[in-house]
Amino acid sequence: MGGVMTARKQNDIARADFGPVTVYFGDRNGKYPDGNQVIVRGSDSVAVFDTPISANAIGPDFTNADLCILGHVHEDHMAGLHLLRGKPVYAHEADVAAARSWETLADVFGYEGAERARSRARFEKDFHYIEAPDAIAYKDGATWDLGGVTVRAAHMPGHTPGHCALLVEPYGLAFIGDIDLSTFGPYYGDTNSSLHDFRETLRKVRDLPAKVWVTFHHKGVYTDRQRFLDDLCAYEARFDARDARLLEMLGAGPQTVGQLAQGRILYPAHVNEPWVDGVEARSIAMHLDDLMGQGRVARDGDGRYRLV
Repeated sequence: MGGVMTARKQNDIARADFGPVTVYFGDRNGKYPDGNQVIVRGSDSVAVFDTPISANAIGPDFTNADLCILGHVHEDHMAGLHLLRGKPVYAHEADVAAARSWETLADVFGYEGAERARSRARFEKDFHYIEAPDAIAYKDGATWDLGGVTVRAAHMPGHTPGHCALLVEPYGLAFIGDIDLSTFGPYYGDTNSSLHDFRETLRKVRDLPAKVWVTFHHKGVYTDRQRFLDDLCAYEARFDARDARLLEMLGAGPQTVGQLAQGRILYPAHVNEPWVDGVEARSIAMHLDDLMGQGRVARDGDGRYRLV
């Protein structure tokens, strides 16, 4: 493939072609709530990777696909599944329960009480959300032979437990999903996310055998390895920036996780969605665990954290 990209538009959606792979770019280069759609054509079958909102505008190139491989399970990656009813949907074994069941997905997001029902209604309206009760589990290293083209899953957890990169072989393209290299930085705010795993994933992603890297959100396509590595370093640096923010807040005195969550290490103060406090608290708790392991923070008997 040699990193050569041909770009054109179809149905007013910008697209880029890399041999048997087409990337359809979502709104604002796939910025949430949208995403970028990858379609891979073999001589025997066609696979789509995830299904963003923009998939609904692609037409037969998307709806005629034979299977869908989810790199991970979140609502914005399931927005076109309703157009693929009856076709195989695959998800990593650590995420597949969330694909099959709304109740499991709601647990992943930490939704409780009325928020559960409100969120499902919102997802159905904004993301055409449906459950995929027959989703098929796959493991790290799973392959799909499309006919002259092979897709291989490489487990890259942290964002979700089952988050995977999907490699198109022998064409050297890696779909890296929500390792999106955004200025926001890594997201690990679900009830089953892992800061530790995300750190390890960002070390491993450098070694993927790729010449082209495709993100689901924000950046879209990289064909220059150095630019990819530079943006990856900046993305990874958000971990340290969040540590520094926490240490700064604790410099004012001991605080609970709830108090620290009000100070925010992820979202700006003007973001007032009901789920933000939970995401902040879960993310902060992971950072505090790391900082305690480094001997920089201690937890007192009253549940407050302080600098050492």
